Amino acid sequence: MSAPPADRLHPVAFWFLRHGETDWNAQNLSQGSVDIPLNETGLAQARSASLLLRGRGIRSLISSPLSRARVTAEIVAGQLGLPVQFDNGLREVSFGVQEGKPMSEWFQPWVDGLLTPAGAESFPALTTRAVAAINRCTARTPVVLVVAHGALFRAMRGAMGHEPNVRTRNAVPVWCEPPVDGVGRWEITYAD
Repeated sequence: MSAPPADRLHPVAFWFLRHGETDWNAQNLSQGSVDIPLNETGLAQARSASLLLRGRGIRSLISSPLSRARVTAEIVAGQLGLPVQFDNGLREVSFGVQEGKPMSEWFQPWVDGLLTPAGAESFPALTTRAVAAINRCTARTPVVLVVAHGALFRAMRGAMGHEPNVRTRNAVPVWCEPPVDGVGRWEITYAD
């Protein structure tokens, strides 16, 4: 069987976990590459997620290096008894001049690939980077848990055949499963 094209996900199921809440999440501000820490709610969410992920057969845990994802991953890893590995390709997108500003009318055109704020990464470039990072992650010992970010998962939703611009809940595990026949949309199931 030949490998899928570089812009396509390998057909390997995996768990995805967006980091716990930050103060900027609570205020609906664009975080992007700014390294905003978890708030108390986010820490509690990470602890809850760690309990939901027990007994799921997870053998590999890979995280974005940004602290909000790293701390979420470390809390989960403690519960699962696993080391945390890091992949820079899982970092959140840079929103350029929009970082620290409200998620507003610029965001949908960015997702649609029609607008890229000054200094930002385009949505198509994010998708290419995210797919490559997830493919590296799912090449590890299954079952894999990926801990990363909301815009990155929007790109993954698009790559899985879903509407991309849907907010991913903080610290709620998502089971991502390829179509059985290799054609069509992936299944995305929240474990809560």
